[in-house]
Amino acid sequence: MTDTPFTFEVGDDPIVATAIHAGHGLRDEVADLMLLPEDGRLREEDPFTERWVGVAANRVIAHRSRFEFDLNRSPEKAVYRVPDDCWGLDVWKTEPPEDLVARSLAIHESYYAELAELCDRIIEAHGHVVVLDIHSYNHRRSGPNAAVDDPEANPEIIIGTAGISPGWDNVVDALSSALAARPLTYAEPDVRFDVKFTGGNQVRWLKGRYGDRCCAFAIEFKKVYMDEWTGEADEQVIEAISELMASATAALRGALAERARSH
Repeated sequence: MTDTPFTFEVGDDPIVATAIHAGHGLRDEVADLMLLPEDGRLREEDPFTERWVGVAANRVIAHRSRFEFDLNRSPEKAVYRVPDDCWGLDVWKTEPPEDLVARSLAIHESYYAELAELCDRIIEAHGHVVVLDIHSYNHRRSGPNAAVDDPEANPEIIIGTAGISPGWDNVVDALSSALAARPLTYAEPDVRFDVKFTGGNQVRWLKGRYGDRCCAFAIEFKKVYMDEWTGEADEQVIEAISELMASATAALRGALAERARSH
């Protein structure tokens, strides 16, 4: 496990890409109390999403598991305490002590402070910031040998709009069109808005802090790029998503330039 809970790589660009559920590590005091097996943790994390943030000059990757602290939940909910907090899973051998929880929440707080510093700087330089909050989701919850969950309710890509203020229509259209334009597996992906997920704490916090100066997308990829039960990757699909994100980010830059000309 890396000692660093998360990494910020900063460049000169108005776009930020984050993979805040990519991490799998636990600090020792958390690992010692963890009852949930490693494969159970991995199933609810977002493996390989860190591979897709390279499309932006500003990149954020979490290295610790969401079972240590969840960066996509508010501080009050960031440490899972009971099974109802996390898909009915038994996480702890015994209830985590308050000092352990406090140390986890301090890391959560430091993350948002660093994110604010980054976004403040980008907005000062460019007048706005666009955030791609990249996640993945399971679609075989009934078991490794069961049928996949209903495709009608589980599109390949979900765009959550909870972090988007009015006035960003051309940017939203550019991203959604670009994400639907290239095959991931055998066909062009089904891309829909706000199905199952509208966006978690990060995009909502960004919208609350920056209003219409920020356009924060929550992007969920269905785990067609891996076996969610074994953790085995499909490198061909992972690379296809990388190419898709690259083309989508190029489309975003074009839409941002168009928006700047019209304002």
